[in-house]
Amino acid sequence: LARTAGAGGPLGAEGFALARAEVVTVVLADAPAGLLYGLFHVVRLGAAAFEGDHPARRHAPALARRMLDHWDNVDVDPVMGQVERGYAGGSIFWRAGAARRDLDRVRAYGRLLAACGVNAISVNNVNVHATEARLLTDRLGDVAELADALRPYGVRVHLSVTFAAPVVLGGLPIADPLDPAVRAWWAAATRQVYERIPDFGGYVVKADSEGQPGPFTYGRDHADGANLLAEALAPFGGVVHWRAFVYNHRQDWRDRSTDRARAAYDHFAPLDGRFRDNVVVQAKFGPVDFQPREPVSPVLAAMPATRLAVEFQVTQEYTGQQQHVCYLAPCWSEVLTFAPWGPGGPTLADLAAGSGPGPATGGGLAAVANVGDDPFWTGHPLAQANLYAYGRLAWDPGLDPVAVLDEWIDLTFPASTVGDPALVRETLHAVMDDSWRTYERYTAPLGVGFMVSPARHHYGPDVDGYEYSRWGTYHFADRDGVGVDRTRATGTGFTGQYPQPWSQVYESLSDCPDELLLFFHHVPYGHVLRSGSTVIQHIYDTHFAGVQQVAQMRQRWRRLAGVIDPAVHARVAERLDEQLRCAIEWRDQVNTYFFRKSGVPDVRGRTIH
Repeated sequence: LARTAGAGGPLGAEGFALARAEVVTVVLADAPAGLLYGLFHVVRLGAAAFEGDHPARRHAPALARRMLDHWDNVDVDPVMGQVERGYAGGSIFWRAGAARRDLDRVRAYGRLLAACGVNAISVNNVNVHATEARLLTDRLGDVAELADALRPYGVRVHLSVTFAAPVVLGGLPIADPLDPAVRAWWAAATRQVYERIPDFGGYVVKADSEGQPGPFTYGRDHADGANLLAEALAPFGGVVHWRAFVYNHRQDWRDRSTDRARAAYDHFAPLDGRFRDNVVVQAKFGPVDFQPREPVSPVLAAMPATRLAVEFQVTQEYTGQQQHVCYLAPCWSEVLTFAPWGPGGPTLADLAAGSGPGPATGGGLAAVANVGDDPFWTGHPLAQANLYAYGRLAWDPGLDPVAVLDEWIDLTFPASTVGDPALVRETLHAVMDDSWRTYERYTAPLGVGFMVSPARHHYGPDVDGYEYSRWGTYHFADRDGVGVDRTRATGTGFTGQYPQPWSQVYESLSDCPDELLLFFHHVPYGHVLRSGSTVIQHIYDTHFAGVQQVAQMRQRWRRLAGVIDPAVHARVAERLDEQLRCAIEWRDQVNTYFFRKSGVPDVRGRTIH
């Protein structure tokens, strides 16, 4: 049986084979990580793994690196706190300037990551402050301790570093990537890292972005900067994840030729082919900033000679901050199965796996983590499903999000622990399956994005909150219409960054998908969508519908009182109360804003203040 299960050659470092015959179930692997993943697959199968016969089947991850980036601060940041964009309490690694050293919690986290399929994490914020910078040198022991705790679960540790480290840590006068002394400093510092952590994964870098230092200071470009670190890491097999989140964050809202959406392409596409093999350019899945609805970023199709990683945000910064139910697997599935060069061609998942149209090895997936020291790990118990789904889709991007949710339900609410398993499954699907689109309905419409409150760190509505700011996040609503003109004919030219057929699809007012219309076009309120509704009526209808759907979610959840763990039920019920309050606030602010801008009443005569 074992020979049959292993037939077909090596299984790889993480692959495994599963078979069952003559009342014996066999998991076979070539390496410990594969055996671990095989064990968790058996757990997913449950009793089915020990019933009947199973022909030998081989399993291996589609993407080699499946990474979570922790935006955890060592020191408590006066603005962002212990965890930047953290909605589940404090960090599981750091507390008030010191390592927490709660290694039992860290080991439990490692087991959780392995069960999901995640095999790499960075343990500190990409915005590297003074204390975090020292993790590279005199506080490296704190990182080594975490690596030791996570290693048995197949999780490799990475570290976010500041590009200015030779200055702030090494006492050098410059951090010029072409300076021999700077190169020597990085080589020595990296050697010391690997002496302490032999399986260290590499560096994560945010450079020349939102005030972080980078190679621009010295007249160099991102390839020069990334290659400096890649050179230091190469002898040890490490990689540098160089984030493509680079844009002008001091924009004049009156200048409509400047477009934040263009920035990643403009900065990075001309550098294709210049990055070393162990550089991974890590690009957000959309061209702006993890909005509930964005097109796929064109930079991901523009660099066939560069290793690229697609970046998601599991933490719900712009999707309700884990106060709202928002199951993101359907969104991620759409992104991963998107074909940048046209239907039938390679997908974004193919590109991340290294089987795109170019010669570059795939860079995998990365995502901003959503866990903290909350007893439920993610604050909102149902937000755990996003962590699980991220890992599962990174392992197999072709999985059905509904099937993934079924897996999570079986693992989180085992039938033996609940009063009515069928009711639990039915309720969770009713609440979660369409929750991403529900959130989209009562927030920013038709792909326009933002409209969030700056004062509450992107939670809740503020339609003009960023409209006249320096961040480049505009909707350009006026008395005649709304949306951003990103066409080649009359706008910023952003549509021209896409390959065909998408360049023409997005350019065309008639062909552009409704859900992205306002991302690409400025249109009158009376513009008729493919649905047959006008833009203004769509705004009214979806915001009323979104609130109604949240009210239904809350009502359905109440049926589980006494059926599941009381603490879980109470936490979710409290969050659904808040979600409904916030959805009503979104509905009223957005509808009132656009009614007053447009002067067009709701054809259904509903109350708009």
